[in-house]
Amino acid sequence: MELELIILPAVLGGVGGLTRGFIGLLKALSLRRKILWGYYGITLIIAVVIGIFTGLIFNFDYRLSLLAGYAGTDIIEGIYKSFQVQKVYVGKAGKVK
Repeated sequence: MELELIILPAVLGGVGGLTRGFIGLLKALSLRRKILWGYYGITLIIAVVIGIFTGLIFNFDYRLSLLAGYAGTDIIEGIYKSFQVQKVYVGKAGKVK
């Protein structure tokens, strides 16, 4: 009985992460972007792992575990994008008239 309390939220969280990965794939295919299958496979595995852990953390309700698996991956991606370094180009300053 106690094992079921751990496995079910983990599985549902993993399914949530897997769902997030497939939606990302469908989005990339609809935009006709080149798919790097090795990169996609790694990110899909990471999404499932994140989903498992967030499903275990938020296991108050099984539906919440599923949602946490989906959202957990999205949150990590948002954090990564917020810290991504962007190039800044500085040109010569023109004279102000």
